[in-house]
Amino acid sequence: MTQPTAEHVGVLLRQARADKGWTQGQLAAELGTSQSAIARMEQGKQNLSLKMIQRLEAIVGHSIVNVGRPQMTHLRVEGGRTLSGAVDVNSSKNAGVALLCASLINRGTTTLRRLARIEEVNRIVEVLTSIGVECTWLNANDLQIRRPAVLDLASMDVEAARRTRSVIMLLGPLLDEADVYRLPYAGGCDLGTRTVQPHMQALRQFGLSVEAKSGFYSVQAPPSDSDDRSFVLSERGDTVTENAIMAAAHRPGTTIIRNASPNYMVQDLCFYLQMLGVEIDGVGTTTLKITGRPSIDVDIEYFPSEDPIEAMSLITAGIVTNSEVTIRRVPIEFMEIELATLEQMGQQLEISGEYFARNGRTRLVDVTTKPSELRAPEDKIHPMPFPGLNIDNLPFFAVIAANASGQTMIHDWVYENRAIYLTELNKLGAQVQLLDPHRIYVNGPTRWRAAEVGCPPALRPAACLLLAMLAARGVSELRNIYVIERGYEDLAERLNTIGAKIEYFQD
Repeated sequence: MTQPTAEHVGVLLRQARADKGWTQGQLAAELGTSQSAIARMEQGKQNLSLKMIQRLEAIVGHSIVNVGRPQMTHLRVEGGRTLSGAVDVNSSKNAGVALLCASLINRGTTTLRRLARIEEVNRIVEVLTSIGVECTWLNANDLQIRRPAVLDLASMDVEAARRTRSVIMLLGPLLDEADVYRLPYAGGCDLGTRTVQPHMQALRQFGLSVEAKSGFYSVQAPPSDSDDRSFVLSERGDTVTENAIMAAAHRPGTTIIRNASPNYMVQDLCFYLQMLGVEIDGVGTTTLKITGRPSIDVDIEYFPSEDPIEAMSLITAGIVTNSEVTIRRVPIEFMEIELATLEQMGQQLEISGEYFARNGRTRLVDVTTKPSELRAPEDKIHPMPFPGLNIDNLPFFAVIAANASGQTMIHDWVYENRAIYLTELNKLGAQVQLLDPHRIYVNGPTRWRAAEVGCPPALRPAACLLLAMLAARGVSELRNIYVIERGYEDLAERLNTIGAKIEYFQD
């Protein structure tokens, strides 16, 4: 950015701050930066990254400066640095997208506070906006949502919908929105065949008919009824459970869902619906009893709870760099197995007393990593449905195991292809042996080395590569990071606050 452009941005920024009646300190808090940085911006003396410009535009409400936005953004990482300090865990990506979908049930105004501003959220917001929902960013992370009386489903943004797997979760809240409509096939990570049949099996219990053909799900709404119903989910999946909950929430009668996921995003969804007046018993268990409300019109604000997957990502950063780092606001209920596994591997951790998240329900702690000598666990590491080790936290143990002495088996039984992507760690010096599409051996300890690596098309393995680069002496490049931005808000910049040296660049 040239100096005249920086000065121009400074003028616009001063005006926008004056219009909102904010101090420099208040604006700094909204942008996640310092008051001195705001002062430099307003004087035209601060270099602005593309990320910062996008944040400014969200607050101002219009385009600030016409900058080129190439399709691909990359990261340059100067590794081998010791990290220190503290960093907060952001709100949950998976809870955020569920709450966005659930907002369609409410005829009143939903305000989601501190919503993760990530690409997955952006895509769902684009889909909602395209069908007539008013989505207004009040600041960088607070989103106000109000739906119209009738949604324009025929105008749905197909491109945005195909770039997210979460679009499948619209089936529950849209259960009887229209007699017939279409949803584009879900996209997202390339993790092999993830069948939608469990969703269909669950929603058929409400009479919904879905036929997949020609790139779309053709949906026929069920006839209205006030029946009680009870069924067992064939798969204890998070999104399947959420779809069933949202369908039950706005149908009269009582629904009992057995073999339901009690995971973190499901609990957040239940807390939100309870605030809307939906009766839900059994939150946090595998049996949910839901008494729906066919008409919901409530003005509500809700704070999604913190993300245990991001918490694990940040904890991993401290471990692989052998650093003392404090990760604040860790949702301990959804991290207990992960932390116990780390301690069995010799990782020293300090864990604070518990306190509540802003939603008043989720229990949080602060976790401090200590420099430690790691050893391979005696048994394999594998995920299980909650309260087991989280499926999305499993890949981080490949990076951690690479720092441990001995051989670790990691068994990713859920996804056909994800274990394959973890072999990309070998480009950075790891010794990862692929046994089959679901299992790898990781041999350590690793002498990490810098390299240029392209992001695999899967969120968590891509994040693992970034974390491994923190430990690799020299300068590494991670190419085309869109998949990371689907699931993390400003991960690189937040790692920089605890001593990493990562910069964005574009070709």
